[in-house]
Amino acid sequence: MSPQEPVIESIVGNVRRHIQTYLESNGKRGHIYRGNPTLLLTTRGRTTGLLRRQALIYGTDGERFVVVGSNRGSSRAPAWYLNLRQQPEVLLQVAGERFPAIAHETTGDERQRLWEMMLEVYPTFEQYQRKTDRLFPVIVFERTSM
Repeated sequence: MSPQEPVIESIVGNVRRHIQTYLESNGKRGHIYRGNPTLLLTTRGRTTGLLRRQALIYGTDGERFVVVGSNRGSSRAPAWYLNLRQQPEVLLQVAGERFPAIAHETTGDERQRLWEMMLEVYPTFEQYQRKTDRLFPVIVFERTSM
């Protein structure tokens, strides 16, 4: 992922505006959004090969960053999750810091522990989960030196 490559922002209007504010302020505004910590995730599109950026609520587990693929309770997994399943190397921006990372999906006890942690960060995930039979993926990002 080259810094010169164009990035397609989220198609959702309020998310797109959030991302723009985050980027323009280098994370000074937008990192905390409506009281929640957010990061910017850039993935490579699994079918287009284009870079795509999304803002996500996150938690931390030591030095790792944790997100939930809730898609607001949709029965469909979010596109960013499908992208990183095919290409787990991603770019993150957390506040003013940008860095490469690798994603992995948690399972078993680790998933349960991090799911409970994320419910403390953003309790609405539980309401979203009740809307669907799809088990939300809990994803961990670890810094790399791509």
